[in-house]
Amino acid sequence: MISLEAALAEFERHGSTDVDYLRLHFSRFTTTKALLEATRPLKGGRVLDVGAHWLHQSYLYARDGYEVSAADMPPIHGLASVRNLAAAHGIRLLSYGELAGGHAFAAIPDDSFDIILFTEILEHLAFNPVALWRELHRVLAPQGRIVLTTPNYQALRTLVRRWKASVTRSGGGLSVQQILGTPTHGHHWKEYSLAELREYFSILSADFVVRRALHVEDYYGSTSLAARCARLVEKAIPALRPHLHVEVELIGKRNGVMKEPGWT
Repeated sequence: MISLEAALAEFERHGSTDVDYLRLHFSRFTTTKALLEATRPLKGGRVLDVGAHWLHQSYLYARDGYEVSAADMPPIHGLASVRNLAAAHGIRLLSYGELAGGHAFAAIPDDSFDIILFTEILEHLAFNPVALWRELHRVLAPQGRIVLTTPNYQALRTLVRRWKASVTRSGGGLSVQQILGTPTHGHHWKEYSLAELREYFSILSADFVVRRALHVEDYYGSTSLAARCARLVEKAIPALRPHLHVEVELIGKRNGVMKEPGWT
């Protein structure tokens, strides 16, 4: 696996990147890839990276021989550094204006991908996602996998934050300052437990089968005393770990995404 410093040097060669973001999330990218390849040892295949940002994760797959399509908003793909790195590593850039309507991948043929990376995206979706999943079901090939990572709502650190909110008589979820002070897509609108993710995909379609569901230790390596104490507890009790890694196989296309959202 490539080192962080080598990855930083590669991005610098093509016009730099968000260095702080890459440093913070590099362990997440490499851990997710290693977990996927542990049960899928033959590297390669067609990958769709949804919410690819500056291609940090896409690059790791492309350099190892995967055929990568990186999807994100046009302003990201307009950056010269992103275009340069994509051209150098054969990464296809797919731009979408929004995900909610289910049209983001309308130009992509059926069964185009073997792996869909949906990492740290689910918690940001502030819209009904059924139309999006119907489209992702269409472009994923049978026996393909969705690789999903997201925070664990039942993590020890989250439980402590909720306890603090109760003691200080705060509301649940986002603070007023977050709602009014930062762009919408920056928020975690919904965080999930592992049981909820199993329910999520079972409701979407009988074609989706959760093949792997893991509680993952801290990616970010904080050295504070509280974080070090938390890691000791999380090591002993996996269900309290802060991150979730789920791999969902599309076993066929017999049923489709049948769920129809309604108004209440």
